[in-house]
Amino acid sequence: MDEAPDREDSARALAALMAAYQGGDEMAFERLYEELSGPVRAFLHSLTRNPVRADDLLQETFFHVHRARQTYDPGRSAKAWIYAIAHNVFLMSCRSEKRRSRHEELADDELPDVPVPAEAESFATKDAVRKALGRLSVDRREAVILHHVQGLSFQEVGTVLGITTMAAKLRSHRAMAELRGILKEGTSP
Repeated sequence: MDEAPDREDSARALAALMAAYQGGDEMAFERLYEELSGPVRAFLHSLTRNPVRADDLLQETFFHVHRARQTYDPGRSAKAWIYAIAHNVFLMSCRSEKRRSRHEELADDELPDVPVPAEAESFATKDAVRKALGRLSVDRREAVILHHVQGLSFQEVGTVLGITTMAAKLRSHRAMAELRGILKEGTSP
């Protein structure tokens, strides 16, 4: 089953909602929020390691979406635009707090639920993948979550993180290699 048409339809629907919101349709904002608040909150939660902080940043993100709605270009991905705002809200929060270390491990219950394909289950459990993900740097964890969990293309990941498409691919590739190494350590006798 090809997911590309579904992804394209979803992208067009989000772009149409964003354009309607730019035109003054308040219900379009509510629909955008319904569609994206869950995934954006999960993204922020995986970065903050704190559900309350993630909720605060989610509200801040959609406040910025509201304030910046006229800057949205309907020819671009609305999803990537909103994730970029969430990413920037997170970075602003980190700068103002100056209390996070880049390689701090996440608590098991604060990690996103990472899908593990059936063919990979013999290699690692969901729990092992979540723990390994928590050991990655924020930069690498973001790339993996945005691409492999949230389903953004590498071009969209690059847009969100303010890097090139190639850098997004490289960051994700290195993160996956690091995850494999961490998981391999966990299975060694």
